[in-house]
Amino acid sequence: MASFRAYSDAHGQTVSFEPGDENPRRRFRKIPVRALLPNLVTLLALCLGLTAIRMAIEGRMDLAIAGIVLAAILDGIDGRLARYLQAQSRFGAELDSLADFMNFGCAPALILFFWGLGPLKTLGWVIMLIFALCAALRLARFNVMMDDPNRPAFAGNFFVGIPAPAAAVVVLLPVYIEMLGVPRFSFSPVLYLIFALAIALLMVSKIPTWSGKKLSARVPREYVLPILVLVVLVVAMLLSYPWELLTFMVLAYLSTIPLAFMHYRRLERAHVLSSEGLMTVPADNEQRPDRLN
Repeated sequence: MASFRAYSDAHGQTVSFEPGDENPRRRFRKIPVRALLPNLVTLLALCLGLTAIRMAIEGRMDLAIAGIVLAAILDGIDGRLARYLQAQSRFGAELDSLADFMNFGCAPALILFFWGLGPLKTLGWVIMLIFALCAALRLARFNVMMDDPNRPAFAGNFFVGIPAPAAAVVVLLPVYIEMLGVPRFSFSPVLYLIFALAIALLMVSKIPTWSGKKLSARVPREYVLPILVLVVLVVAMLLSYPWELLTFMVLAYLSTIPLAFMHYRRLERAHVLSSEGLMTVPADNEQRPDRLN
């Protein structure tokens, strides 16, 4: 006697079918391989973040920092790769957000705690919790702001607060300084806590920072070779003088925050005047990323 199975259709009706019959509802749509590549990059970044935590536990801070830096680089690649391959998906966006929380919220906090804030015990742990929670709140706010239809076009070139990957690299500045040969406690550990707390608050603040999205636009042909040379130079410096370069990049990034703030305010005033019909502002056709940062 043949066995039958049943399922409910869209109208709630129970429909029976034999095991040999084709059921279109049970057939899975095939996904092209190119759609998997951005998610594989995100998973690789997540593996680097988790491995960085292990390296910190073992006291191998150089490898722990390398894991965070590489995860930040991959985080900047996966979204652009998804757009280039036309492989954007809600699944990829959610995966990217969860990976960012682990890589740039939890991992840097644990690295700092195992590096030198452990002796502060509860106080050090509380500040690291605040940093991780601020990273989670910053990512959640970014998700919500992506769907804001009233956001002006020029705001697409700015982040609201420091993005989580940048905050993870910046907050490890005390470790870079120690790697340069400066004794760990040349400064009071309380200063490290204040610095970490300041970076955490900058993540959830409304201070605008440059997003760097214009860097992904088309560049004039005459600039291609200089850009390639610059990229090779940066990679060579990162391999040869990692702590010097990371320290310089962190200080340079922090110095751009006031400039970005003033730039944003100038564009905001121009936008208000434009909306009142007093002047025109050139349209910004750049789209916001479909994956999360």
